[in-house]
Amino acid sequence: MTGRPTLASSLRAIYSLRAAVTKPVYWWYERRLRRKVREGGKLPQHLGLILDGNRRFAKAAGVQREIGYEFGIDKAHEVLQWCLELGIPAVTIWVLSTDNVARDPEEVAHLMKLFDREARNLAQDPRIHGNRVRVRAIGQHHGFPAHVLDALKQLEAATASYDGMLLNIAVGYGGREEIVDAVKVYLEHQQEAGATLQQAAAALRPDDISARTYTAGTPEVDFIIRTSGEIRMSGFMLWQSVYSEFYFCDVYWPGFRWVDFLRALRDFQGRKRRFGK
Repeated sequence: MTGRPTLASSLRAIYSLRAAVTKPVYWWYERRLRRKVREGGKLPQHLGLILDGNRRFAKAAGVQREIGYEFGIDKAHEVLQWCLELGIPAVTIWVLSTDNVARDPEEVAHLMKLFDREARNLAQDPRIHGNRVRVRAIGQHHGFPAHVLDALKQLEAATASYDGMLLNIAVGYGGREEIVDAVKVYLEHQQEAGATLQQAAAALRPDDISARTYTAGTPEVDFIIRTSGEIRMSGFMLWQSVYSEFYFCDVYWPGFRWVDFLRALRDFQGRKRRFGK
């Protein structure tokens, strides 16, 4: 016996119906745009995604913010599939900032439950294993509930040997905190090697920081997309984004469509990157 449909499932049905109605309008355009993107050749080697607008999406729909987060999770799974289809080698998604951790405790507790659930789901997701996706959780996780830490560790362990796409999940992440952590690790290594503070400072080079960031070993992020219409970085990958290209999309994250993604990639392909030269 099935129970009554939840508000979230009812809204999903409404959006599915809306997508079915508008599909004929977008089908030709999407097909043409997809062909252009595939023929354009140049795709990001490391894509950064700032998943912004879940709460505002919920507010605009007149539903609880928790439902906005549920839709945001659905969209993250969908966009992961798009990245796999296009063969993008590395993706970093920002799902929780260090600032977000200071929000309403009830909201943060709900988010922690979602992270626990989704980490365990990803650890068993056939797409992850079939495509050999390596997943890492990056950020500062002290203060996270033990069950969330356990779920994240299990997910990383289950995919640690994979050599397909690298998926970084930035949770409890802040760009300033990342740089501070990298400097701390550098200084600790210098101390272990017997160097004085003056010697460590004199020897410090940008590569020493790069080698100790959370994403060390990954190509620097070359394209960053932020949804929701906000035109700012909010501390996302401050060190790695020095030569990144940026794209700001007006749509809230749960409403981000395949055609929006293709437009962003097409825009990236049309840019001439100069790397400060």
